[in-house]
Amino acid sequence: MNKKYIPFVHAKTLHEIDVAFFKKLGIKTILVDLDNTLDSYKAKEPSEDTLKLIKKLKEHDINVIIVSNNRTRRVKPYADALGIKMTSMNMKPFPNKIKKLLKQDSLNAQETVLVGDQLLTDIIAGNKAGLKTILVDRLTQYDQPMTKIRRIFERPKIAKLRKLNLLKEWGDILDE
Repeated sequence: MNKKYIPFVHAKTLHEIDVAFFKKLGIKTILVDLDNTLDSYKAKEPSEDTLKLIKKLKEHDINVIIVSNNRTRRVKPYADALGIKMTSMNMKPFPNKIKKLLKQDSLNAQETVLVGDQLLTDIIAGNKAGLKTILVDRLTQYDQPMTKIRRIFERPKIAKLRKLNLLKEWGDILDE
């Protein structure tokens, strides 16, 4: 299977990943997708769980930046409510804007991870940008129309990753 499709690890949600996992890997920055990764794409404001998560990560000196394909008018108010930086219209799976962000903010790729719920956008972009990637399950069954179409194509790829034992769980890395 093509390496661009293989995430570093899988998690049910970003919320379940222990901070110790990020510390063990030396992660200082998490680039995270918004829709169906942090919250439902219908959520206008961060959920209580997301507010707690960002607060906990900040307390452990882990920087969080939203990297979304959505428009600024969707992403900025949400990021502002969390007190974090964001970029919008990232055109994932293309890694260009992510690479630009790494350079602009002097982020070390070895200390940065990208988290997202879509194999064909988030994971490919992160892998092509030279980052560790974490594929999470989508938080809700509700998707935007284009995302619904992409999910049809990604389902067989995810099934193949599982069949080939290429979808490692984050907890297994923590236990090593």
